[in-house]
Amino acid sequence: MAFASDKEALDALRGKHAELTAEIRKVIVGQEEVVEQVLVSVFSGGHCLLVGVPGLAKTLLVNTIAQALGLSFNRIQFTPDLMPSDIIGSEILDEQRRFQFNKGPLFSNIILADEINRTPPKTQSALLEAMQERAVTAAGQRHELPHPFFVLATQNPIEQEGTYPLPEAQLDRFMFNVWVDYPEYADELEVVKRTTGGASASVNAVLSSDEIAAFQQHIRKMPVADNVVEYAVKLAAKTRPGREHAPDQVNQYLSWGAGPRASQYLIIAAKCHAAFAGKYSPDIENVRAVALPILRHRIVRNYKAEAEGITVEKLVGELV
Repeated sequence: MAFASDKEALDALRGKHAELTAEIRKVIVGQEEVVEQVLVSVFSGGHCLLVGVPGLAKTLLVNTIAQALGLSFNRIQFTPDLMPSDIIGSEILDEQRRFQFNKGPLFSNIILADEINRTPPKTQSALLEAMQERAVTAAGQRHELPHPFFVLATQNPIEQEGTYPLPEAQLDRFMFNVWVDYPEYADELEVVKRTTGGASASVNAVLSSDEIAAFQQHIRKMPVADNVVEYAVKLAAKTRPGREHAPDQVNQYLSWGAGPRASQYLIIAAKCHAAFAGKYSPDIENVRAVALPILRHRIVRNYKAEAEGITVEKLVGELV
């Protein structure tokens, strides 16, 4: 998909974003911030972790977004007995008694990794390679995954029996950690009215995989002022206890801070957030808008913070 200029591409993206949102609204009621953050993650080329209690339509949200984006979609239900070959695929003997690679459900544009923390580390590490390399290795052979490729994982925050907490290295691969909260009262009324009647809405594809890839390139080419880059890097640096830029509350309440990947994601996501708003360059407000979902899972509180009830959200709010 070719555009005469980057400006023309960004104008087209703003229009497509409005169309996308309208299509998603046919099925998803409320949750505007969640939808926006998932779309920013997709157009920035990042993966997203959705955290929320059961029954908040996380699966429906991901499925609806996949339909609106015109991308192939697979849901993988993560369980304690899930093996790497169950998601990657495995080699089988064909009729000519030759080994042939049989692709697993990971070979799709959008993967919903449902309850990702319910599977053992061995399977989590197989997904980690796919997220980072956009490819998998089976029987010594490398297999490229479809492009674009996104992992949208879900996690239940209240039931921790029989779970395997995600290692920090894997958490860091997720661009966003999105908190899915209970719907507002008016939104829940609308949900009940829609879902207990006979009518059902159909979602039309607004984009193709080639168009998404083209928009991703134009977003990355957006110019950024030096002061905005400095703000993003300093914001990530402020989360690191015992370092030069760390304020008192960080030294007091945090064990670990965000790494350089957070600084990169702050700028890329700010570019996308700005493009959706019709800007041709991000400003500090765009960085602030994406800071919480990017930093939320990259900073580790100490015992003092937990004892005093100091939340990650409160700390990030003070830093921005």
